[in-house]
Amino acid sequence: MTNAPFTSTYRRSLDQPEEFWAEAARDIDWIKPWDTVLDRSATPVARWFAGGELNTCYNALDRHADGGRGDQAALIYDSPVTDTVETFTYSELRDQVATFAGVLSSRGVGYGDRVIIYMPMIPQTVIAMLACARLGAVHSVVFGGFASRELATRIDDCGPKVIVSASCGIEVSRVIEYKPLLDAAIELAEHKPDYCIIYQRDMLTADMQPGRDVDWQEEMAQAAPHDCVPVAATDPLYILYTSGTTGEPKGIIRDNGGHAVALKWTMANIYDVRPGEVYWAASDVGWVVGHSYIVYAPLLHGCTTVLYEGKPVGTPDAGAFWRVIAEHGVVTMFTAPTAIRAIRQQDPEGELANAYDLSKLRALFLAGERCDTNTLNWAGEQLDVPVIDHWWQTETGWAIAATCLGFEKTPIIPGSPGRPAPGWMPSVIRSDGTEAPHGEIGALCMKLPLPPGALPNLWNAEERFVTTYLSRYPGFYESADAGYIDEQGYIFVMARTDDIINVAGHRLSNGAVEEVLAAHPDVAECAVVGVADALKGQLPVGLLVLKVGAERTNHEVVSDVIAAVRHEIGPVAAFKAAIVVDRLPKTRSGKILRATIVRIADGEPWKMPATVDDPAIFDEIAEALATIGYPAIRE
Repeated sequence: MTNAPFTSTYRRSLDQPEEFWAEAARDIDWIKPWDTVLDRSATPVARWFAGGELNTCYNALDRHADGGRGDQAALIYDSPVTDTVETFTYSELRDQVATFAGVLSSRGVGYGDRVIIYMPMIPQTVIAMLACARLGAVHSVVFGGFASRELATRIDDCGPKVIVSASCGIEVSRVIEYKPLLDAAIELAEHKPDYCIIYQRDMLTADMQPGRDVDWQEEMAQAAPHDCVPVAATDPLYILYTSGTTGEPKGIIRDNGGHAVALKWTMANIYDVRPGEVYWAASDVGWVVGHSYIVYAPLLHGCTTVLYEGKPVGTPDAGAFWRVIAEHGVVTMFTAPTAIRAIRQQDPEGELANAYDLSKLRALFLAGERCDTNTLNWAGEQLDVPVIDHWWQTETGWAIAATCLGFEKTPIIPGSPGRPAPGWMPSVIRSDGTEAPHGEIGALCMKLPLPPGALPNLWNAEERFVTTYLSRYPGFYESADAGYIDEQGYIFVMARTDDIINVAGHRLSNGAVEEVLAAHPDVAECAVVGVADALKGQLPVGLLVLKVGAERTNHEVVSDVIAAVRHEIGPVAAFKAAIVVDRLPKTRSGKILRATIVRIADGEPWKMPATVDDPAIFDEIAEALATIGYPAIRE
């Protein structure tokens, strides 16, 4: 911790952004200095470090391997599903990456080419990502096991020269074959890759297509290492697809220069982590958190990063996260609130945390879903460290709001992800375009220009970029989140703007109702959605997952939470329906799939979301909703 005053630092980032970020950029090695720190004339948005050249892989690996950290652990691969722990030093990881860059180069991949990476949580995934960065190629990571049709749309959109995949992934106790899914996707896609490089895992050997598919291990055995290729700061480092409201995925672009500067800066200033320490983001590399805080930020900062192939529960129990922290000496952890809720549901008293030495842990950061105060407080009680909810998006690449631990100590306000981080200028805007006063819910928007690391565009879709993010509130980036800012400047993110429930003209956030439900002592996690009602327009419906060993019956808990919402929020909420379910439908990154729940409850045709963790969950939800009068029509 620097003990620097946060308020004056934040003010300087807004009043003197060029000077502020030029100072941060000195922590990155540049091949050629920038001509302009902030090119305000660029369209559709301003660009950072225009004219500069660097290589992200060099900054993440080579400068550490050659600068005194060669023997330090760079990557710890911890896989309870395969009973494997493997450590790569900075020198070892650099050499593996350089060799795989040689493999890609020998297969025709060069500067500006795209490579899709369709892989599980194994070291080869990280190696492939960094090898692309080394060559100046653009990687696009797709969750391993993603549905073929969804993978095909990404193949067609980014046009990869090569696809890198593995024979299989492992979900707790089942093996998922990737190759048949990949083959089907290529068959569906109009664009065809020149080659597929397949990493054969020990538990399953994939069938190979002669002439197109090549073996990872064989290619590595004969490849020559490849040096880092200079790229422009404004060149794309990666494309990461996120679901769009139109059904067509949006290809979020991340540039090289601003991305490296921002992420390096966050490690010390937001997370208060020092080079050489162990940092763990318990995420998936298919999600933005995995890109930013499993792969790039910790390595840019000279830390040891943990790559975990497992779950918060079931691999083998609800103490899995605590084991990893204890065994590897993790000082800062980052995960989704849903993971903590899953642990709490299985181990409500936190007994498993007491079985491990967690003395090195200094902080737990949460993001991905709004964190209710009960989950935040429970985690703090078990770990005895600050638990910090912070808010960001795939589009932003790093935190919009957080309690920044690298500065003087500031209060943590449960229910809020904190104040805006340096560089971010939030406003709450009403539907008529006027700015809302403190405490009033509206659209959370960021004044332009956005800081380094935020998306500069969508892949091959500039018009859609402008329409989606910049057009409704001119001069602002529209986050599509709704919330308010209090008089102290703390942001409260209450819902996605399309999750706001309109009950007889009263705007109700699902987050506010969920906060009341989550306060019940027997509720482990919950979700609230707005369903169609002929009289009031919409009515809120709650889904409850109870803790193991819950003392009250399902009927009693439902009665309790209905009464609590009436008392805490009032009759205006019209909250009269709730059901107990075994689990909630989520993406692999932990987000609750509320939109599909709404379609089921409204009796509208629905289809299986490509991002769902377990497809069987929606049949369970549909059956549960039917018991309270909400039929489902499956497409």
